[in-house]
Amino acid sequence: MLFCFLFHVLLLLLLLPCGLNKPISVNQGFPVRSVDMQRPTDNITIRQGDTAVIRCYVDDKVSKVAWLNRSNIIFAGQDKWSLDPRVDLVTKGQLEYSLRIQKVDVYDEGPYTCSIQTKQQPKTSQVFLIVQVPANIYKVSEDITVNEGSNVTLSCLANGRPDPSITWRLLNPSAEPLEGEEYLDISGITRTQAGRYECKASNDVATPDVRYVNVVVNYAPFIKDAKSSETAVGRMGVLQCDASAVPKPEFEWYRDDKRLTNTQGISIQILGSRTLLLVSNVTEEDYGNYTCVATNRLGIHNASVFLYRPGTGRDINGSVSVTPSLWVLLATLTCLLLKC
Repeated sequence: MLFCFLFHVLLLLLLLPCGLNKPISVNQGFPVRSVDMQRPTDNITIRQGDTAVIRCYVDDKVSKVAWLNRSNIIFAGQDKWSLDPRVDLVTKGQLEYSLRIQKVDVYDEGPYTCSIQTKQQPKTSQVFLIVQVPANIYKVSEDITVNEGSNVTLSCLANGRPDPSITWRLLNPSAEPLEGEEYLDISGITRTQAGRYECKASNDVATPDVRYVNVVVNYAPFIKDAKSSETAVGRMGVLQCDASAVPKPEFEWYRDDKRLTNTQGISIQILGSRTLLLVSNVTEEDYGNYTCVATNRLGIHNASVFLYRPGTGRDINGSVSVTPSLWVLLATLTCLLLKC
């Protein structure tokens, strides 16, 4: 008799039978109605890893029941045909015949049928289980260092069900969204585009997945501030240059065609991107033009500053030169080659 019933069940599935007017619901308690030929199959949506309970209610007129996934028999009455340990029955007396699937995975997705044999004829109710998977970034660009003006492409690959959307931001003060999805193209990158880039993948199944890429942009030195010094005889004169560069610049000081070093009366200090030339106990011979030079492997920049006596009327700010004089350039390059 059991095999005869199961044969009829499978035959009914092939012939798309009309449904049983008994409710089926999921573990959260959302109602799912039984299905007939005049309307589509109801859906249950659940997240990967959660537990799904597909409920089927019967009455005392039912003689035989079974659960099927596509054409595979899961349960026939209380007999379990499936070898999957995650699957079991949820019953309350003789009125409930529900199917529970623990730790749901994507391969559990598909149609599930509760088939019932009454005195009149077999009837079925069908539910389609949809398994959603949180967004997951499985590959992202590594941190990179490039020269200013280079073309840069950052990648961020993610999967999930449904397919996630991918967005990019440069985490500067504005942190506005950038145009790009899996691939973010930056043409002729500038120093202002250096920083930490955020890739976010989201599909509303769970908290978005986020990864970061650090981009360092190398550029030649640029002296952004140079200060002269109005100093009386016998006092200390302080000349200053501030430069911006990546990698960090190296500094040198010149007086006419002579490179200056730390000697009696002269002290050179380098404080990160700033250099100071300290002239102690200024004399008449110390007044004049001084040149600070900033270099790195990408280029060179210099600025002229002045140490002058009070009342001569010179501008306190030095003049910045993009192209150094020939003697400064030759002296600097020679020093770099000789590592002096």
